[in-house]
Amino acid sequence: MRIYKLNKYFYRYLNTVTSNKYNMLNMFLFLAISFLLTIILGIFIEKLRIPWIFAALLLGSFLAIYNPFQSITSSPIFEFMAQLGMYLLLFIIGFGIDLTKLKKMKNFIIRATFVIILFEASIGTLIIHFIFGYSWLIAFIVSLSFATVGEAILVPILDEFKILNTKLGQSIIGIGTLDDIFEILILIFVVFLIGHDSISNTYLNIGMIIGSILLFIGIIFISPKFKKVKKFQFLDIKILFLFAIFLLFFFLGIGEYMHIEPIAALLSGIAVRRFLPKTRFKEIENELKAIVYGLFAPIFFLWVGLSMDINSIITYPFLVLLIVVASKASKLLGSYFVGRNVLGVKKSILLGIGLSVRFSTSIIIIKILFDNGLITSDLYSIIIASSIIFKFIVPILFSNLLVRWKIAKL
Repeated sequence: MRIYKLNKYFYRYLNTVTSNKYNMLNMFLFLAISFLLTIILGIFIEKLRIPWIFAALLLGSFLAIYNPFQSITSSPIFEFMAQLGMYLLLFIIGFGIDLTKLKKMKNFIIRATFVIILFEASIGTLIIHFIFGYSWLIAFIVSLSFATVGEAILVPILDEFKILNTKLGQSIIGIGTLDDIFEILILIFVVFLIGHDSISNTYLNIGMIIGSILLFIGIIFISPKFKKVKKFQFLDIKILFLFAIFLLFFFLGIGEYMHIEPIAALLSGIAVRRFLPKTRFKEIENELKAIVYGLFAPIFFLWVGLSMDINSIITYPFLVLLIVVASKASKLLGSYFVGRNVLGVKKSILLGIGLSVRFSTSIIIIKILFDNGLITSDLYSIIIASSIIFKFIVPILFSNLLVRWKIAKL
């Protein structure tokens, strides 16, 4: 008994010393080490035809298993920088959208979005209703929410392989953009379903969301008028860059009140692209990408990796696998069915693989349902675990198939 007490005190002392040791590592040193390890890991994973930026995702997954820096990675500052990284990636998506090309493909994008979401939502509803025992309504809402796309994860791949402005790249971005609007509609419906606010407040919130989106769209359509102003065409590159950042934060500021930050970030990118003079476009693009990929994107992917819940995967391995297989199969079937004649067989398969990744408003919707007792912790954990698995599978599979099928070169 005495030896047991000595051991107990020894381990307590050891944990205290270890904890104090890691507490000595501040945010700056943690980020410095993280960036250094991202560079080293990035060199190795590029040999596997995976963009170097995903080394941060891999590093985050290691920390999810054992994280001695919990106080740093759960701090408001770190989470703010990670979320800013996500919004900047969505901004880059909007910045890369060519509205002229999208107009030509609008029929395909609308049809593809509807078919792909319908395929996955139908299969997901059946699984959640019959296996987990939820009502048809809740099963359908949950299925719709995780049938959506987290396109921010795909940006580095599309950019790395120079396919952002190809038919495949624009299809992924177009479907992801339309999908973001669809997510907002689901979010509005969930607000009605929960019913914590009065009906009048709910209508007010919906009106404000619609008003905000109309404001964003209005700015996007007014933006090209700036190109006609001669002084604007010759403004210093730093001023143009600051104006682009102003628009991003202005959109985000309005979007935060309405809880639609992801779509606000994406629409701000479209607005910036439309107001920029063509002669200055490349300069601004290089400036923006240097900041996004050089600083904020690695922090975002590190944060994504940290969100991994190993316990859920270990506790419910077969159910997680079932959700992963069903979701992937439905995305591939839907993409193949709707895209084979427009993109070809291989690119339609790549479309399905690319659209499988989830990290967006869908996670927020699932969290709201869980917090309000509409789904249990078991289903919540399984869906989050399956989403995390996609974040690892999709980049590796998508990158390798792009090269193997000679659609792009690394």
